Amino acid sequence: MNVTVIGAGLAGSECAWQLAERGVCVTLREMKPEKKTPAHETAYFAELCCSNSLRSDQLENAVGLLKEELRRLGSLILSCADATRVEAGGALAVDRHGFARLVTERLAGHPNIAIVPGEVTDIPGGEVVVASGPLTSDALAERLQALLGDDSALHFYDAAAPLISAGSIDMERAWMGSRYDRGTADYVNCPMSEEEYLAFWQELISAEEAEVHGFEDKKVFEGCMPVEVMARRGRETLCYGPLKPRGLTDPRTGKEPYAVVQLRRDNQEGSVYNLVGFQTHLRFPEQKRVFSMIPALRGAEFLRYGVMHRNTFLDSPKLLDRYYRLKAEPRVSFAGQMTGVEGYVESAASGFLVGVETARRLQGLPPVDFPRETAVGALALYISNPSVAVFQPMNINFGIMPPLDHRVRGKRNKNAELSRRSLAVIDGLKERCPGLL
Repeated sequence: MNVTVIGAGLAGSECAWQLAERGVCVTLREMKPEKKTPAHETAYFAELCCSNSLRSDQLENAVGLLKEELRRLGSLILSCADATRVEAGGALAVDRHGFARLVTERLAGHPNIAIVPGEVTDIPGGEVVVASGPLTSDALAERLQALLGDDSALHFYDAAAPLISAGSIDMERAWMGSRYDRGTADYVNCPMSEEEYLAFWQELISAEEAEVHGFEDKKVFEGCMPVEVMARRGRETLCYGPLKPRGLTDPRTGKEPYAVVQLRRDNQEGSVYNLVGFQTHLRFPEQKRVFSMIPALRGAEFLRYGVMHRNTFLDSPKLLDRYYRLKAEPRVSFAGQMTGVEGYVESAASGFLVGVETARRLQGLPPVDFPRETAVGALALYISNPSVAVFQPMNINFGIMPPLDHRVRGKRNKNAELSRRSLAVIDGLKERCPGLL
């Protein structure tokens, strides 16, 4: 038994690992280091191109539930993320290079995985998982378009936030802390007065943007919106988004500032920080000019400027089944963001499910059929639901899972109960399905 996995991003890496762990021989095709996309910097697998945060780690949040499911199911990505985490309050953030390096080492050391570098320009024979990501190379994208049909692919624009040197932050104008003092003081909080914020906002909405072919504000995915696009929605919009001051008390004044920019550690050493929520496609000189208007960042050293790129995804409800298999050609499966799951953890979850279910099918075992009560199953059933009229990328959320059959007071309590139900289902599946772990 051999499966070719195309792409060693989060989804492809997870998929290859799950197949290999179940005794399936995997040929892992990755075009790096011979060729990189504009969003890639290193030759490592599972490179995080945007934020270094895998978002909330709390079970009252759907992505926190998805992480816990994957942990209990033996996920490679979650194992490596936990091993390289950096402090980020209630979120799971990682040292991006340490994380990618560890994933690469684990895959390279597996006896059932053969890594073949170089660009893939066609769909090989046999069992194939296409996890080439939202920045699939032009040659492979054209081949997929021919295979799937002219109306099979959609696209949106994705953006990454700048990184700055920790030593260049003016800590006399900032303080360490977490919102509502929950957990440890992991964020650098950069306050702004109303006058400072309004001057910053005015320059932000009028700053010169880099040219991105075909870009329109309406094509931006809501979950990764450029800060300047968000700012254009209204003068106070940022104060309810990435610059929200709620729960952040400046120890110098004892009051909440008018606006607060938060910085999160980007590596374990704490030498690099990213601007939380500051995805952008402003020209590089404009990023330095405008973002340096934040008082604590007036002398900031930018180690990487924000970038923007086009992400492509499939019209999955028309094309894929609950196993992420191509309905018209079941030997071909897809995984990752190109299926319309949005987010690092969601991409890994799709790769996990494809790897598990493909291995079971090849070995003559019945499918697990993760139900909608689980986050892993809910994502797969959402992207394959033919009743979805206008398909858009989807982060995991409790809204795509069945409601409780009893009333629970309070949103956090209800979400915690949904998570308990899901994890009980996961634990039951582990007992009933031989080979799931």
